[in-house]
Amino acid sequence: MRSVSPCIRPRACSSSWAYCSGLEPVRADCANIGAPSLGVGALLYGLARGCAETGMQWSVEQLAGLPREDGFRLRGQQVTRLETFVDAAFAFALTLLVIFFETLPTTYDELREALRRVPTFVLCFVLLAMFWSAHNRWSRRFGLDDFASTVWSLGLVLVMLVYVYPLRMVVSSGLWLATGGFVPTELVLTGPSAPYDLMWAFIIYGFGFGAMAFLLWLLNRHALRCADALGLDAFERHEAGTEKGVQAILATSAAVSIGASFALLAMPRESFTYLLSSLPMFAYPALGIAIPVYGKWRERRRPEMP
Repeated sequence: MRSVSPCIRPRACSSSWAYCSGLEPVRADCANIGAPSLGVGALLYGLARGCAETGMQWSVEQLAGLPREDGFRLRGQQVTRLETFVDAAFAFALTLLVIFFETLPTTYDELREALRRVPTFVLCFVLLAMFWSAHNRWSRRFGLDDFASTVWSLGLVLVMLVYVYPLRMVVSSGLWLATGGFVPTELVLTGPSAPYDLMWAFIIYGFGFGAMAFLLWLLNRHALRCADALGLDAFERHEAGTEKGVQAILATSAAVSIGASFALLAMPRESFTYLLSSLPMFAYPALGIAIPVYGKWRERRRPEMP
C-alpha cells in the first residue's frame, strides 16, 4: 500500500507521528482502528479529522525529490490497493457495457445491428473514462490513502456499479431520440406514458452522474484540507481548486437537470411529449460551454508555475 506520509506503514496505525517517532500510538487517535465497533460516530469522526491529526506530513526534502506533471508534484507515484480496486471496478463496469447483450453476432444482419449500438458504447465509455481519469489524477497528485479518501473512493465505486446499467439505457434512449431511431434504444417504453417514464429514466441518470461528480468534489476538498500536510504550493492549491470547481459544475448540471425534470413532472401526464421529456437533458450539453469558460477564467488567475 502506498504510504501517505514519510513513514512506511507496516501496521494499521503506523501513519501516526508517534509511531514514526518510535512511540506507541494512542489507540483513540488511530484512523483505522475502532471505526467498525464505534459505528456511525467513528465514521463521522474519521471523515471530519484533518490530515495533520493523522501525523501525515511531507518534508521539504521529500517534496524536492518528487517529479512534476503539469506543474504538480506527484505524491502518489506508487499504486495503492485502494487505487487498484477502483481501477478494477471501472474496468469491470466497462465490461458490463460490452456484455450487456447475450451473444456475439453470427450473421451479417446481427453484426449490422450490433454496430448500430457502437455510439451508445462509445458515449458510455467516454463518460466513465472521464470519472476514472479524474480519480486517477487525484490519486497521482496527492497520494492520499487515509480513512476519508477510502470512504469517498469506495462510494465512487458503489455509485458507478449501480449507475452503469441506467447509464447505458438512458444514453441509448437519448441517442435514439437524437438520431431519429437509427441508434437502437435499450430502454423499452411503450404506451401513452412512455414520455413520462423516459423523464424518470433521465432523473435516475442525473442522480448517478451527480453523485459521482459530488464524490470527486469531496475527494478534492479533502485534499485541499490536507494542503499544509501535503506541502501544496500556491500553484498546486490553485489547480486543486480548479479541479474541485469542475466537479462542482458537473454536479450542478445534474442538479439542474433533476430539478427541471421534477418541475415538468408537475404538469398533466397527457401533455407530455418526447421533446418535452428530453428538455432536462440539455443541461449536460451546456457543460461543453460552461467548463471551458470556467477553465479560462481560472487560468487567468493561476499563479506562476514553480
